[in-house]
Amino acid sequence: MLIYSLKRLLLAILVAITVSFISFSLLFLAGDPAIAMAGEGATDQDIENIRQLYGFDKPVLVQYFDWLLRAIGGNLGESFYFKTPVVHLIAEHMPVTMTLGAMGITFALSLAVPLGVLAAIRPNSIIDRIALLISVSGQALPSFWFALVLVVIFTVTLGWLPASGSDTWLHFLMPTVVLSYYAAPAFMRLTRAGMLDVLGSDYIRTARAKGLTTKSVFLKHALRNAIIPVVSLAAVQFGFMLGGSVIVESIFALNGAGSLAWESIGRNDFPTVQGLILVFALIYIVLTFLADVLNAWLDPKIRIG
Repeated sequence: MLIYSLKRLLLAILVAITVSFISFSLLFLAGDPAIAMAGEGATDQDIENIRQLYGFDKPVLVQYFDWLLRAIGGNLGESFYFKTPVVHLIAEHMPVTMTLGAMGITFALSLAVPLGVLAAIRPNSIIDRIALLISVSGQALPSFWFALVLVVIFTVTLGWLPASGSDTWLHFLMPTVVLSYYAAPAFMRLTRAGMLDVLGSDYIRTARAKGLTTKSVFLKHALRNAIIPVVSLAAVQFGFMLGGSVIVESIFALNGAGSLAWESIGRNDFPTVQGLILVFALIYIVLTFLADVLNAWLDPKIRIG
């Protein structure tokens, strides 16, 4: 287990280094960053002063390693637009996005896994049909349209929930449903398929022949193996939720990292965009690493493979 974890950790570090270089390269995507920062009407001397001030006159690899060392030390530079350290901006906005992502993945799993298990236990039943309906509709409904429908129903018509802000947990209910409803069908289908595959295996028939209770067979033996691919998918989907929260945060006026990313892109605030991409990517890499370790613990065959 330790050797497997170290191998996955080494792979995660290599991926993180690659992502850091790609993130750094975004600064030069639109051309000379000094010209972009100087703006219209700037003189050649103004542009040259900016190059020297931010180190753009150095070789690209030197700039990358300087930036990487600063990033490792917690310094992601200063925002061009907000004139504030990028780390402070991310620390201010990230809790909203992390809260939304955590609530979204929890709601998606709480809805999808039980329905997937029940659909596998009773295939072609009414529960299976309901699960299929939720799965199809969840993939078909555009997130922005679903969000607007919820606002019309629960805010405009019924007046039960606030449509914007992040002051209380009530403000997160509709964004959580919108964010998680798209991910839930994948969890549901994967759980159902995994359970159907496991329930037809020899060791489940052996467990039933030994006289184990139905609850023990389903939860202790079948679900433990069927849930393995769901764990990997959950880590991936949580990363997608964090990165894909831009639309949801914009609709519900949540002042999170997604909104910050959208605003920074519109204002050509490259250091902030760099920092956000790097942080989101690192979170994604850490989650994937933890999912691999958890899967190896659940299924020892993964470590051998």
